[in-house]
Amino acid sequence: MSPSTAPFLTHAATVQRCRILCDSFARLLGRPLLPGLAADDRVLAQQLYDAQMVIVSHGTEPDPVFWFANRTAQRLWEVEWSEFIRMPSRRSAEPEEHGEREKLLRRAQEHGYIDDYRGVRISASGRRFRIENVVLWNLSDDSGVHVGQAATFARWTFL
Repeated sequence: MSPSTAPFLTHAATVQRCRILCDSFARLLGRPLLPGLAADDRVLAQQLYDAQMVIVSHGTEPDPVFWFANRTAQRLWEVEWSEFIRMPSRRSAEPEEHGEREKLLRRAQEHGYIDDYRGVRISASGRRFRIENVVLWNLSDDSGVHVGQAATFARWTFL
């Protein structure tokens, strides 16, 4: 694959989840995640991967693991795709932020989404950054089955 191609495009389940991620956002927030989203699932997945804003998502495991992190997220957290998708999402925050992060996840779970979060995160090298205007939403398939949560934001400041 070329450096510009999303590394997961040959993995049908991940491509399908990208559609669920976008459909869930639109259903809950009443607007598209990105303008001009493609009807073709593989093109849509590439659009998410190339987006200038951070887009990440984790599954429903007891200790949720990321299944998606776009290129912007990988650069911000300084983690390559293959490592990011094996990382428990709690590791995206400092240990002292874990309690606040859990409250955030529960609040989104109860209300479908939240769009007012800000907090501090930490990269793989230990670089801290504040994230703002975070939207966190629940992911549901066409049958209404909960399949995870996703988050997006376009504002961060290194501390």
